[in-house]
Formats: sequence, C-alpha cells, structure tokens
Amino acid sequence: MSVDIEAASRELELARDGAKPCPPLRGRLLPEGDIESAYQVQQVHTRQRLDAGRRRVGAKIGLTSRAVQESFGVFQPDFGVLFDDMAVPDGVEVPTSRLLQPRVEAEVAFVLGTDLPDERVTTADLIGAVDHLLPAIEIVDSRIAGWDISIVDTVADNASSGLFVLGTSPRRLRDVDLRLCGMVLESAGEPVSVGAGAACLGNPLHALEWLARTLARSGDPLRAGDVVLSGALGPMVPVTPGAAYEARISGLGSVRTCFSKEADR
Repeated sequence: MSVDIEAASRELELARDGAKPCPPLRGRLLPEGDIESAYQVQQVHTRQRLDAGRRRVGAKIGLTSRAVQESFGVFQPDFGVLFDDMAVPDGVEVPTSRLLQPRVEAEVAFVLGTDLPDERVTTADLIGAVDHLLPAIEIVDSRIAGWDISIVDTVADNASSGLFVLGTSPRRLRDVDLRLCGMVLESAGEPVSVGAGAACLGNPLHALEWLARTLARSGDPLRAGDVVLSGALGPMVPVTPGAAYEARISGLGSVRTCFSKEADR
C-alpha cells in the first residue's frame, strides 16, 4: 500500500482539534509495522507545534513494559516529544475537555543537567548528566478511536501523549534505588495501580539510556534542561471525570492531579 504522511498527520490533527477520535492509521494511511513512516508523521506534528510557538521541553518514553511490547509485537520502546503547553502544575485541576480518551500512569521523570550528544553513552555518562529526579503522572491520550492502536498508530500520534504533571520535591539520583522503588497510584484513597521501577525495562535508567542513544543517533540529542518521562511503573488507568489521582513513589515522594467533572467540550 502507499504511504500518506500528510494525510495521516491531518487526520490526527482533526481528531485533536475536533474532539472526535479517528480510525486507526495502520493498514489505511500507513502500512502495518512501518515504524519509520510513523515517526515521519510524528515529525510533522512536531514541526507544526514548534511553528505555532510551542517550546520543546523534553521527551517521553513508551512501551517500556515487556508485556506491552509483546502485545504490540515489538521489542523496543518508542518515544514522543514533550511541549511546554503539555505541562500541568502539581495538584491543579485538568479540564477533562482538553482530552479525548485520557488515562493516567505513574512514572519517574529525569531532569538533565548536561547534554547527551553521543550515541555511545554509558551508564556513567547518564548518571553524570541527570541533575535530579521527580515523581510524575503522565496523562496519556489517544486520537485513535477506542484506543485501537498498534505500534504504528501510537508512534504517529506522538506516542499517545497528552499532558504531564511533575512533583515539586527534586531528589538526587544517588539517593534513590530506581530498580526497587515501589509505586502506588491512588484515587479516592484506593489503589488503582501498583508497580515498581523494575517494570520499566528493568530500571528507568535503562529507558533513559535507550532514548539518549536513539536521539543522538538521529542528530537531535537530549539536552540540558530536558525532562524525560521514563515510562510507566504500573498499569495505566482510565480517567474518571471529577476524580483525583495521587502517585507515591518510594524515595521520590508524591504528585497529584485531578480532573473536572465535565466530559464534553
């Protein structure tokens, strides 16, 4: 089948702006399994956002769970771009109308203090480059109807990105055991998702290493000041309008978000 990068980008943009998810792109505008073309669609989205005055502030890593990778038939993570208008302050209510099909997941966020320009980056390089860690809630979203996504659909859709919330108490990397740090995500005092750092490629630092090498190889490396959402520590949870969610990660503290009651724009 033919590849239509511009048409795929337009459909995602119309879905986003019109608050109506579109059908899957795979097998229709993009070939099944064509991850390279999916990233080209993502790049169109990135250029549009930058041209409209948004500022790139980092990246998010997805597909960091082995079980999720197997469900997609892939054996590597994916990534998307974080923009300044995606950041939501800790505890501030999110208008549900900003999103189409939101879900939440708890993650470790890395904030870099130095650039990572070399694709041969080592663990020591990563440790030296990380300025601090923060607990994070990623509010994932999909412009694909019913979350009926493949690796091609999610990559093209900026890795199913929505918004993100960072905690406000930074921690040093040396003070946290990222592999063993436990996570609980609660709503109304009840756990809705639990996990640990080991769920993220065995250690969130491994996810950061993959991203640093991938972006350096592409010629657009991670830079000082970038925020990197390293991947979910437990299952993502569909958002209930009017609900509040708090993530607690051992050694990192907590972060909270809540959603308005209205579900329609």
